[in-house]
Amino acid sequence: MTPPQALVIVPTYNERENLPELIDRLLHHPNVRVMVVDDQSPDGTGRVADDLVRKHPERVQVMHRTARRGLGRSYVDGIMQAIHLPVDVICQMDADFSHDPARLPDLIDATRDADIVIGSRYVPGGAIVNWPRRRRLLSRFANLYVRVITRMAAHDCTSGYRCWRRDTLASLPLDRFVSDGYSFLVEMLFVASIRGARIAEVPITYVERRLGQSKMSRAVILESAITPWRLAATRGRAR
Repeated sequence: MTPPQALVIVPTYNERENLPELIDRLLHHPNVRVMVVDDQSPDGTGRVADDLVRKHPERVQVMHRTARRGLGRSYVDGIMQAIHLPVDVICQMDADFSHDPARLPDLIDATRDADIVIGSRYVPGGAIVNWPRRRRLLSRFANLYVRVITRMAAHDCTSGYRCWRRDTLASLPLDRFVSDGYSFLVEMLFVASIRGARIAEVPITYVERRLGQSKMSRAVILESAITPWRLAATRGRAR
């Protein structure tokens, strides 16, 4: 059976140390293309991405954003372009190797029977490496918090490692999403689930980043605390 053709969207901000190896490992999978969405990285990540496009012109492309920075805005811009490309599956993943490229074929393959596939830390076989106990507990609590308030059934609602059927992603009202940061991932999943998308989870091992700095901030944490309540209050309109 021919594997689905996939495009991986990789948002970047100061990831020049990670990007070349990540691209090489993603392109190891013959059915995968990559879109780098660079958010005006001051460390030159955009230039590194341009070099990778010249090296792999048929399989790598780069978008240089100049609008307001943010993970959510980067994904919206990338997705709006990606849904018009000749691919079956569109994937999301981080650039810092916390999401193992070797697991990507399992996520892509699972889209044969699901509209969204989550790389999940919190299903049997999932794990987290190199996190202190406090952060593990915080992540567990954050997922429970989101699930209770939004009534989503997925075990890992905050995972950023996902693959979507292209038509499912194209059906989302991305222009109406207001979340940014990591809460954008929760909003995407919430709206898709409300609209009846089939969600599956594949176990992954999440590994704390090796190089660079985390993008987590107090503002991101605050938005993540507020977003589930806002989504729950707009459940009817999300349909």
